[in-house]
Amino acid sequence: MYQRKIPIDYNCGLTVAMEVVGSKWKFCLLDEISKGIKRPKDLVKEISGISKRVLQNQLKELEFHGLLSKTVYTEVPLRVEYYLTETGESLLPLIVALDKWGLGFAPQLQMILEKESLEVEV
Repeated sequence: MYQRKIPIDYNCGLTVAMEVVGSKWKFCLLDEISKGIKRPKDLVKEISGISKRVLQNQLKELEFHGLLSKTVYTEVPLRVEYYLTETGESLLPLIVALDKWGLGFAPQLQMILEKESLEVEV
């Protein structure tokens, strides 16, 4: 796992939150797991663009920070399932709010990016 060179400012809630969930995939992972997708192979299928390696690292970090727990079943082949902890579930209202905001902002973002690509072509 990443070794931090600059200490975390524990007096800044945003800094703490970004340390725990600040990545491209963590909110998506928490959202999918909350909807019942529990196994890594299913998460890779459901989340477009995430690689298996990145998935494993993100799941490991979420488990390390106490947002997920996992159950390993001693079957052949080995089966692993992830579950939200109480702390992970406490993020669900924020995830729903961010999803709603993102869907509302999507048309504006699309226009911004289309305008930028037109300016680059000229």
